[in-house]
Amino acid sequence: MASDAAKTHPWHLVEPSPWPIMGGISAFVTAVGAIIFMHTDFAWLMVLGFVLILIVFWGWLRDVIAEAEAGTYHSALVQKGLRIGMILFITSEVMFFFAFFWAYFHSSLPILNNVAGTWPNGDLKAIGASGIPMLNTLILLSSSVTVTIAHHAILENRRPKAVMWTAITFILGIIFLGFQGFEYGELILHSFKITDGIYPSTFFMATGFHGFHVLLGTCFLIVCFFRLRAGHFKPDQHVGFEAAAWYWHFVDVVWVFLYINVYFWGASSFGHVAAG
Repeated sequence: MASDAAKTHPWHLVEPSPWPIMGGISAFVTAVGAIIFMHTDFAWLMVLGFVLILIVFWGWLRDVIAEAEAGTYHSALVQKGLRIGMILFITSEVMFFFAFFWAYFHSSLPILNNVAGTWPNGDLKAIGASGIPMLNTLILLSSSVTVTIAHHAILENRRPKAVMWTAITFILGIIFLGFQGFEYGELILHSFKITDGIYPSTFFMATGFHGFHVLLGTCFLIVCFFRLRAGHFKPDQHVGFEAAAWYWHFVDVVWVFLYINVYFWGASSFGHVAAG
């Protein structure tokens, strides 16, 4: 890092870092390991990739926190750039999920049934909107409220309140993941597996990747929880928490679309409903 005394501009010129190239290598190892695992059941290379990714996350996050706490690197102009970057990242994630919704609608819309056949395919039944899906919807909507309360507590410089409501938010995220894992277990044991056709494939792909994003958001919030306890966030400087809150709202909105289109509309449109 350059000396603070030498700075004559509001920008943060990042020093050379090993984490970008290590992140690329880790992602490559993970991808190759996943491909090998799908064909041979050899999982060690994929596990190694995941471990390397976790090391990169930890090291990169440590450096970013050090920069944020240095006092001069994250100026108002830099914070604005970080917010824009997070907005662009969330926009790219919207396109990511749009592809999954497109795959689901492409196979399920009645206008395509003459080509794609019955929906769900074979003797499978669509997952209903009641039970666990509805409960998880209430959990995520509640967590969106709690993270907003935490954000306003930071703006009001009420750190204990922010810590408490952040903890409640990530606990709700963990509960959501627990219920989704239970739902998957019940489906695999009693209804269908991902390999049973296009309906299970699109269902598990859309809801599974959303669950993965909930896991990432939960980890994000846990980091914010410990940073809040350490006093890192202030009313005028808390971009890290803002990013976590925006990301959490994003996964909440995606779930609402999933619930309406995959669970509610998907089941009510076709009349073949399995217990959720």
